[in-house]
Amino acid sequence: MGFLAVPPPYDFALATERFRALGPDLANLWLQGKLYRVVAGREVSIEPAPGGVRVEPWDARIERAARVLLGLDLDLAGFYAFAEAEDPVLARLARRLRGFRPPLAPDPLEALVTSITAQQISLRAALAIRNRLVQRLGERVGRAWAFPRRERLAQAQVEELVAVGLSRRKAESILGLARSSLDLDQLRLLSDEEARARLMVVPGVGEWTADWFLARHLGRPRAWPAGDLGLRKAVSLLYRGGASVTSEEVRAMGERLSPFQNLSAHYLLLGLRVLS
Repeated sequence: MGFLAVPPPYDFALATERFRALGPDLANLWLQGKLYRVVAGREVSIEPAPGGVRVEPWDARIERAARVLLGLDLDLAGFYAFAEAEDPVLARLARRLRGFRPPLAPDPLEALVTSITAQQISLRAALAIRNRLVQRLGERVGRAWAFPRRERLAQAQVEELVAVGLSRRKAESILGLARSSLDLDQLRLLSDEEARARLMVVPGVGEWTADWFLARHLGRPRAWPAGDLGLRKAVSLLYRGGASVTSEEVRAMGERLSPFQNLSAHYLLLGLRVLS
């Protein structure tokens, strides 16, 4: 068993809320106060402990995945100081959601497939489709399921993916991504602009999907998915009293939240979900 220290404040229940908000997430399974995920073919459990979390089993690869999953490299202290000094709305959210550290997706393929699946449908519907995809092409290891490997996705047929609820366009996009020569691990070595440009060459990967990849996999501080309908709704309700806002207005707003756009987006979305 290993231990990961997490700088206070840290609220494990808030940090993992996303994995149970819409029902069970088979690849990130919440069960009896623990989070289960498959890492390198092994079932890993994560649970709160004084000063951080306990992780079992433990090795270097599991430690790396757990650090990403728990968002340990996000500058939460800097964000809180920024919110208090610069933005009353974020300051209120930071106080009410104290200790929320947004989880990130450790695997780049999983992050992209998840975003493609969620394009233009509700998050609940997207999770149901994703779970069926995981059950059809992934592997169960203990309680949780391993997300399908790139090789398995590349071998799949369009009809297999359509059968789990994906549109034909999304199925073709996912297969094209899995079969492409794009080195997903190398994207973390690129700037935000370079990574977005490289991703958006892939059919079916547009600005929204690329922005969420920067935010929820690479954890880039300035990632700001201005085209996200949920984020636009949060900005409308929390800043404009429900008055409509355009994606362009949301994008412009992101400029004044630099360099904490990513954490701002996560706090706005969680605030919309649990406080409104």
